[in-house]
Amino acid sequence: MKKILLICSVLIGFIALSSMSDNTAEFKFNEETHDFGNVPQGKPVSFVFKYTNVGDEPLIITSVESTCGCTVPSVEPKQGTPVKKGESGSITITYNAAVAAPFNKYVKITSNSKTPLKMLYIKGEVVAAAN
Repeated sequence: MKKILLICSVLIGFIALSSMSDNTAEFKFNEETHDFGNVPQGKPVSFVFKYTNVGDEPLIITSVESTCGCTVPSVEPKQGTPVKKGESGSITITYNAAVAAPFNKYVKITSNSKTPLKMLYIKGEVVAAAN
């Protein structure tokens, strides 16, 4: 009898949880990786990653962190500002192409979305400037 009650409780709990609507915020990026190709040394390059809140709740980006000082992100609207359902925003990543070498960097985005930790990637190769 106890086993039947336990199985019924688990089944009812599973049905209740699966029927709940997931009304969280969620962003959709146009692209999550950008390849700069060959970049001349000493010339910083930037790319704008555009996103839209496709969730039902306002999206709030709480932090955007880069992997090193050569990669600088900026967020629009600024961090902590709610982005309502259907509205858009952008994250611009600027890479300081100081050293001639291939690069592969990422920026970590923390938010209240269904996917609370998101990564954006940039890559390319810095080529020595012609003398």
